[in-house]
Amino acid sequence: MPRKAFTAEQIINKLREAELLLNQGAKVPEVCRKIGVTDQTYYRWRKEYGGLNVDQAKRLKDLEKENAQLKHLVANLSLDNAILKEASPGKLLSPSRRRQVIARVLISLKISERRACQVLGQARSTQRHKESITDDEAQVTARITELASQYGRYGYRRITAMLQMAGWRVNHKRVERIWRKEGLKVPQKQPKRGRLWLNDGSCIRLRPEHRDHVWSYDFVAERTANGRAFRTLNIIDEFTRECLAIKVGRRITSQEVIDALFELFILRGIPEYIRSDNGPEFTAKQIRKWLNRIGVKTLFIEPGSPWENGYIESFNGKMRDELLNREIFFTLTEAKVLIEQWRKEYNQIRPHSALGNRPPAPEAVMSAALT
Repeated sequence: MPRKAFTAEQIINKLREAELLLNQGAKVPEVCRKIGVTDQTYYRWRKEYGGLNVDQAKRLKDLEKENAQLKHLVANLSLDNAILKEASPGKLLSPSRRRQVIARVLISLKISERRACQVLGQARSTQRHKESITDDEAQVTARITELASQYGRYGYRRITAMLQMAGWRVNHKRVERIWRKEGLKVPQKQPKRGRLWLNDGSCIRLRPEHRDHVWSYDFVAERTANGRAFRTLNIIDEFTRECLAIKVGRRITSQEVIDALFELFILRGIPEYIRSDNGPEFTAKQIRKWLNRIGVKTLFIEPGSPWENGYIESFNGKMRDELLNREIFFTLTEAKVLIEQWRKEYNQIRPHSALGNRPPAPEAVMSAALT
């Protein structure tokens, strides 16, 4: 027979009825039979509710219920703290990382998977997900590691483009998963710039429209291991993003700038415009007269406004980030060899995000075929 639950009011009334019967001379067993409870229940009720009125008994029940709820909350908070303490150290930034931590917490604390997932913010379906490993996983991982070692400043998206160009059937999500699994460091992403503006809001930059429309050139300074300075003259085609030449020397005069441009004009043809800053090598009368005689228009940016020459400045930043900051040049000859090797990799191998993750050199060849 199921146990009947009595309210506080019913218990107080039954105790009062029992007290009247006892005053009339009845015995406790007889009284218990009349009020419909066992002797143990009667004595327990007398111990808990003896001398209380109905309101006091209700308040006592409410306090007991609140106390039970508080105990439950404290127990839950203590368990949550224990789970979080067991999950540290380290940040849980990925589902795989949470999956590993939750598996460890389940073993150490003997709790349910539901509770651990709830505290650590992991969906149970994600926790139970089984990774599907393809047959070429080891080959892809080895190739990604090899490319990351060779091109230390490339992120997983650029590595994905290189793999796809080489014929691998991968997408960026798979490469990112392997990238994180192998502990490879993603280079800091640089923000994109759409337009270059002056302080008054006017856009003065002439945008390139086709191959050999606008060239840019600029200098970059570096030092060899013995502390002696050298410079590089970087020349690019703004439309194709191709690095046309990098001239290296301890000092580069205006005549050497003319010689470098002359060789390129013979090989590629004469551009319509050439853009530069206001450095003395570029504003020299000898260069300006020579360019004017062969029909090349010069574009000089405003002094102190390198953002107006964004294409070459972006190229200089990539060159410094991917080469100059990573290499020690013991001699000037070594610098020339390594810089020329990097220029070829930049043109023929390195994916360029502005060209749909294609290298600049194939883009230059394609543009030439279309013109």
